Amino acid sequence: MANIGARLAVLSVITGLVVLTTAHSQEKKIKREALPPAVEKTVSEQSQGATIKGFSTEVENGKRLYEVELTVNGHGKDISMDEDGKIVEVEEEVAMDSLALAVKAGLRRAAGSGTLTKVESLTKAGKLVAYEASVKNGTKYSEVQVGPKGNKLLHEE
Repeated sequence: MANIGARLAVLSVITGLVVLTTAHSQEKKIKREALPPAVEKTVSEQSQGATIKGFSTEVENGKRLYEVELTVNGHGKDISMDEDGKIVEVEEEVAMDSLALAVKAGLRRAAGSGTLTKVESLTKAGKLVAYEASVKNGTKYSEVQVGPKGNKLLHEE
């Protein structure tokens, strides 16, 4: 019986660490006043002509990131920056009919029997790295990604 108790104790510790790790990487909504000066400068430059919907922060891979959520010409655009205001990633909503045929086909393949509801381009370090789509399957939603040419990705971006 002592062996079972020890196993349960170890399992409890592991579960606790997983919960803490997950909670630590979640986005936290913040106010503009909480942005570091370098991030505020980038936000001011990038949000010209856009409507700012909100700000958030999270720790990803040990680095603090800040995100501004924008509406630009009627579509969504999220910009993630590091503490120095350097743009790390841009997610920008794109119209399905603006995508290359291979990208549309790749997204539809990845979605299976689900319905594609929203598509975003993912840009890192100024380079288009993937397209990401929200997929509705019954009452559940998920996301799928394909490469810039519609190809299956080796890893999620």
